[in-house]
Amino acid sequence: MANYSDIKYNMTLSSNVTGGGNMVLLSTVTASSSSAISFTSGIDSTYKEYVFKFINIHPSGDGSDGVFKFQADTGTNTNYNQTITSTYFIAYHKEDGSETSLGYSTGGDLAQGTGFQYIGSGDTDSDSGISGYLHLFDPSNTTFVKHFTGKTINNPSTYAQNEYFAGYFNTTTAITRVQFKMASGNIDAGTIKMYGVL
Repeated sequence: MANYSDIKYNMTLSSNVTGGGNMVLLSTVTASSSSAISFTSGIDSTYKEYVFKFINIHPSGDGSDGVFKFQADTGTNTNYNQTITSTYFIAYHKEDGSETSLGYSTGGDLAQGTGFQYIGSGDTDSDSGISGYLHLFDPSNTTFVKHFTGKTINNPSTYAQNEYFAGYFNTTTAITRVQFKMASGNIDAGTIKMYGVL
C-alpha cells in the first residue's frame, strides 16, 4: 500500500492534468480615499470561479458608515442592483475577554434585495482594517443563478470579528462586473486583488 511520501513525491503528472485550482492574478486595485472600487473587465467565461481578496480595507467613517459591501451587474450595466438572497453570521471576541458571541445577523442579509451585500465592518482607528475574501462561482453561466461565499476578519475598536456571508445573485444573465464600497463615505485605504481560478 502506498504511504504518504510515495504519493507526495513519487507521482509523475502528465502535462495535461487539470483541476489543480491554480489562481491567476488578474487585477489589483489600491484604494486612496476611493468612493468605490469597481472591477469592470476580466470577468468572463475564461474562469469558472473568481476570488477577490481584501487586504487591510480602512473606512473613512465609523459605526454604520464603516460597513464594507459589494454588488454586481450584467453586461454594460452600472446600476449595481442585482437581486440577492443571502445569509450572514458573525463571531466576535473583545480584547479584554469580557464579551464573546456567535450568531446570525438579519442586518447583514438580503431577501430578494437589490442593495449592496454586507461583507464586514471596520472603523477609523489607525490600526483597524478589514481583510478577507469573496468567491464568485461561474459568473458567465446563463443557466444557473450565481453563487457567492466569503469571510472577513476585522478589528473595529477593541474586538476581533469574524464575519461570514453567502448567497446568490438571482439571475441567469452573465455577471460581468463587481463593485465594492463602504455604506457611507470612502474606502480610505486598502487593496483588493481579483484572481481567476483554473
